[in-house]
Amino acid sequence: MGRVGRRQFLIATGALLAVPLVAKAQRAGKIWRIGVLRPGPDDAVFRQNFDPFLQALRDRGFTDGKNLTLELRVRPANPQEMLVLASELVRARVDAIVAASPAAVSAAAKATTQIPVVAVDTESDPVASGFAASLARPGGNITGLFLDFPEMGGKWLQLLKEVAPKLTRAAVLWDPAIGHALLNGVEAAASSIGVRIVRLEARGPADFAPAFQSAATEKADALLVLGTPAFYSAHREIADLAIKHRLPSIMPYPPFADDRGLMAYGPSLAGMFRQAGGVTAKILQGARPKEIAIERPTRFELVVNLKTASALGLTIPQTVLLFADRVIE
Repeated sequence: MGRVGRRQFLIATGALLAVPLVAKAQRAGKIWRIGVLRPGPDDAVFRQNFDPFLQALRDRGFTDGKNLTLELRVRPANPQEMLVLASELVRARVDAIVAASPAAVSAAAKATTQIPVVAVDTESDPVASGFAASLARPGGNITGLFLDFPEMGGKWLQLLKEVAPKLTRAAVLWDPAIGHALLNGVEAAASSIGVRIVRLEARGPADFAPAFQSAATEKADALLVLGTPAFYSAHREIADLAIKHRLPSIMPYPPFADDRGLMAYGPSLAGMFRQAGGVTAKILQGARPKEIAIERPTRFELVVNLKTASALGLTIPQTVLLFADRVIE
């Protein structure tokens, strides 16, 4: 794999409940209907991440256009609009709902307690949020993939500190709609290493300019962007603003570093959707979501953009480059 090889981090989640290799026989002639709910655009980036979900289903005998159809509700939407879209899927009597983002999971949870919901959520704690009774036995109609590691905040700050050793104030761009769990984790990690956090609240692109102005006023030394669909869709704009304001930056999503962001470290969204495809297949084969253990991402990526580092006058330490999965030169 070479010096800059891929790494897979296996996150312990407790014992997964076994699902028989030969599940209930698929009903002859049955056309399964999967609803897909996401408060973001149905663009090329989403499709690239979603394709592994479909491949995971194909690998298990469920093929779009043959015995599987999709009901897509993928578009920018506020929480109220998400609830309307989720209710549409319930009325369409889909066999399962794939909910990508905390807003989508929350909307699906409000819309139905009967239809299985497979989450792809990089922000929520499923138990604290009330989506599940426990990770091993969710107990309701919601299971899937969640990333709720408060310790991720410490890793992001550590990477920023590596590339900007004089870091004392880190601006954190966050969306209040995703809750405080990740932000609280970042602030706890920051206090332990003597870094002050400057909160930059934003719900979408209209809030970016004033947020970055606040970062300048507060004399922030670096920028951490917490994950949310709105920020993911606008990652290139955020990267450009970070360069304009001379802020070393990090975001959970690899495309951020591909599009001029300095660094990206977080779970592979394509990998999460692939795992979600496996969970969805179990449900279609007869497994009950209340007994399907919630999974965590198994694949994480660090991407470093040396072009952006040069534009900011930074030298990326070898310790970071050796850990990176990809380096953009």
